[in-house]
Amino acid sequence: MRGSRLVFAALVAAPAWCGGAAAADAALPVRGIHLAAPGKKDVPALLAFIRGALAEEGVNTLILEFGYGFDFTSRPEFADASAPGKEDAARIAAACREKGIALIPQINCLGHQSWAARNGRLLQKHPEFDETPGKHPDNAGIYCRSYCPLHPEVHKVLFDLIDELVSACEAQAFHAGMDEVFILADPDCPRCKGKDPAELFAGEVVKLHGHLKARGCRMWMWGDRFLDGRATGIGAWEASTNGTAPAVDMVPKDIVICDWHYEKAWDTARFFAAKGFQVAACPWRKTEVAKGSLAHIRAIRAGADRAAAERALGVIQTTWCGFAPFAKAWETLKAGGEPAKGAPGEAARCFRELLAAAGEARKTGD
Repeated sequence: MRGSRLVFAALVAAPAWCGGAAAADAALPVRGIHLAAPGKKDVPALLAFIRGALAEEGVNTLILEFGYGFDFTSRPEFADASAPGKEDAARIAAACREKGIALIPQINCLGHQSWAARNGRLLQKHPEFDETPGKHPDNAGIYCRSYCPLHPEVHKVLFDLIDELVSACEAQAFHAGMDEVFILADPDCPRCKGKDPAELFAGEVVKLHGHLKARGCRMWMWGDRFLDGRATGIGAWEASTNGTAPAVDMVPKDIVICDWHYEKAWDTARFFAAKGFQVAACPWRKTEVAKGSLAHIRAIRAGADRAAAERALGVIQTTWCGFAPFAKAWETLKAGGEPAKGAPGEAARCFRELLAAAGEARKTGD
């Protein structure tokens, strides 16, 4: 994935992030990876991984998902001594800067406010923000809870946390998550019931975007809720069947879309590029899907529609297994070994094959 660090440094400095003629060059402007932020004790291992594996492989974009796993001081109820804090974030930012890697911190917004029977820290500390308070005991029968986007206090808290994390990471971009939102416009929510899910979703995107833009920060997000799962045949997970898809035409176009597909290489990056968004394809465990997604990006970049070509940024590997297991699997592969079966090894192998395919594109040209 990744083009030259000099090219990327120039793109970061440009207001359009990755626009202009450079985006149509053979080298992909974005060669990235999405990792879960480690606990405080594993920060040194992450620093070594950034300076070693990521730099050696030409990675130029690191989306680091902190979530609420940060030792926040702006909101004392979110303090966590076992999580990275301001000094740790500064060290991570310095390592990325040293190696020409853009650091993009992430907190999942709107959805993903629980996992299995456990609520996430936002709803633990502020249960009043729940879109469905009192419903679904122990989260039985649902995937993940959402916060209510119309609660009058939720953004005061959320923006404090986002601002602190962005400042600590010295970041010029922030990933807001926003994927797999299944609970929205709940009929029992006193604020959201009866409202259009697309308008609610778009309204939250616009609010987050406006806050980030005001502080000079570019918004990134997952793209699945903008895709019509029924019309495309993609279904309810990698696309939306709960009415949010029309929101794609209600939000600013300077958001970078992370277009994730894990089971099949759907050609949806083309859809986002045609809509005016910059887009990166995001695979996970299946090498054939990763290579297919890369092929779609390369085809857009080589196509006759030069405006769309400039918006097809590259690829970002997702991992979904925790930093330490992924790093261990990667090092095992690098040493010529065979990692244990499961998500870490599959993601590491997929990443290696994706990097190799993207490297071939650099050598031969798009």
